[in-house]
Amino acid sequence: MPELPEIICRAREMNEALVGRTVRSIEALQPKCLNVPVEKFREGLTGAKLLGVTHRGKWLFVETSRGHLLINMGMGGEILLVPQDGLPEKWRVRFDLDGDETLTINFWWFGNTHFVAPGELGEHEMTAKLGPNALDLSSEEFAQRLTGRRGRIKSFLLDQSKIAGIGNAYVHDILFAAKLHPLRTIPTLEAADIERLYGAIRTELQRSIDAGGAWYEVGLNGGRGGFTADDLVIGYREGKPCPECGTTIEKIKTGSTSGFICPTCQVPP
Repeated sequence: MPELPEIICRAREMNEALVGRTVRSIEALQPKCLNVPVEKFREGLTGAKLLGVTHRGKWLFVETSRGHLLINMGMGGEILLVPQDGLPEKWRVRFDLDGDETLTINFWWFGNTHFVAPGELGEHEMTAKLGPNALDLSSEEFAQRLTGRRGRIKSFLLDQSKIAGIGNAYVHDILFAAKLHPLRTIPTLEAADIERLYGAIRTELQRSIDAGGAWYEVGLNGGRGGFTADDLVIGYREGKPCPECGTTIEKIKTGSTSGFICPTCQVPP
């Protein structure tokens, strides 16, 4: 599943390649990924000029002259810019652009391609409830968002309504870098814990951004990200030695998801 590093990389690529282009025609093979009927989706965006691409959490916001195109890749997929006579084998929605190129979107599972009319972005339910981007918060703002919370810290980090963009790909290394066990509850965190966690979020996400995102996601031109499994510190490295103390990394249950921890560096609550 693409998370904030991958979404940031896609937004950069799309800004470089798409701004100023015009949508000539649209075809949707998977209408259920749309938020409106196919004809309304076509009517809304055909002829639109692409003005800029931003991101929030795991969503891409494509601003156009006729409203917004919102893209969520769900469990993964590809956004590709290809010649119109060289379409990929699989795609769900395509946007033929001026200049004889096509933007194709393919979802593996649970993706969304939504049209939002001008002035209605605040009413888009799925994005209106998102918290701020994980990398947009100051240390003071981050600490404030934890004030009064009583749940587990891992659950907080994964809750997109609290802080947007972190998922299971990066949360294990973030918590390890902060020396926090995923089952620690927020009221037990000291100011120093919160400061370490804030720094760990920024450091661990930036490592992947600098590498072009995760290796299992592809960019606009089909190239893969450079952040590989070898770049993970303890995430998904069950049975391997902790890089700091040598203790065997363990896989544990953390509610509905699994966690990867060093039981020495991350003291259980």
